[in-house]
Amino acid sequence: MFYVTVLKFFCFSFQNHSERYVFIAEWYDPNASLLRRYELLFYPGDGSVEMHDVKNHRTFLKRTKYDDLRLEDLFIGNKVNIFSRQLVLIDYGDQYTARQLGSRKEKKEATDFHVDHQSRPFYNEMIQFITSGPVIAMELLRDDAICEWKRLLGPANSGVARTDAPGSIRALFGTDGIRNAAHGPDSFASAAREMELFFPSSGGCGPANTAKFTSCTCCIIKPHAVSEGLLGKILMAIRDACFEISAIQMFNMDRVNVEEFYEVYKGVVTEYNEMVTELYSGPCVAMEIQQNNSTKTFREFCGPADPEIARHLRPGTLRAIFGKTKIQNAVHCTDLPEDGLLEVRERKVDLMFISHTQKYSQQLACKKPFHILPLHCYLDI
Repeated sequence: MFYVTVLKFFCFSFQNHSERYVFIAEWYDPNASLLRRYELLFYPGDGSVEMHDVKNHRTFLKRTKYDDLRLEDLFIGNKVNIFSRQLVLIDYGDQYTARQLGSRKEKKEATDFHVDHQSRPFYNEMIQFITSGPVIAMELLRDDAICEWKRLLGPANSGVARTDAPGSIRALFGTDGIRNAAHGPDSFASAAREMELFFPSSGGCGPANTAKFTSCTCCIIKPHAVSEGLLGKILMAIRDACFEISAIQMFNMDRVNVEEFYEVYKGVVTEYNEMVTELYSGPCVAMEIQQNNSTKTFREFCGPADPEIARHLRPGTLRAIFGKTKIQNAVHCTDLPEDGLLEVRERKVDLMFISHTQKYSQQLACKKPFHILPLHCYLDI
């Protein structure tokens, strides 16, 4: 069995969006000795800028024309001066900016990823396919991971796989030799190279951030559910209930982040300390959920916080099905509509766009943790 230790959704694709560009920027405040984070908006039509304080969720600079900033100045890692403040651009602020301004980089990433196939006649078709939409990137752990993952994948051509390995991933979910559902590296060297592309050791974010940050609510699959192998089943349940999972990422939180995230419950919920301990006890999965009136409808779908009560009153809800106790109740969800966007942005991680989750989660549903050796792969399903 494989253990999924890192999970992100990336997009190499490109879409036009000329209204505005959004970046996450940092500024060091020498008076307070603090690193402050802002959302910087640039409007190319009239050269105006706007800034929002990320932590305090308020406007810092109203939209103002600023002639000293040019579109070509806007790229990750650059320093820009806005009204005497030197800002460092650390990330894209939305999926449109990432796709528009990161498109050349994304094409290069795709060619770097398939560098071993440059001499193959189907190379251009492979590049076109991988840049046509979002992909899922994972780090998997188990003994002899590379060989075992390739065995689970089956032959590269899905037609051949349906004959020679009918139970393999490519046989079940692939179409042909290009649209064959999933990829796996052939060697440790390839695995290391691909891991560096998607999960840079420098701390970068890899390919484009594509979270929507609009009309959304936040869901976190708690560490106990992840460690029990329930990730795929919960994703399936969410998709079957017709919610759109527009962004997802697996990560580890520290106690300070969790306490900040759960701050509204401090002094209100008696289980506050236990809630904090659970959320930083291991890897969790944060999601951006979208649907009409998403916060209210998704909260109802999660069910009462106490799984025992949920099993009596709302037996079909996530907590009734997957929860164990009031602390280990499978998922956290946003309580108030006005907090949906705030909680998604508060994650301090780059949520990546997810598409076609159902097939992927079916594969995960039968997997249980078993960790020894690392392996990186992506699934384009």
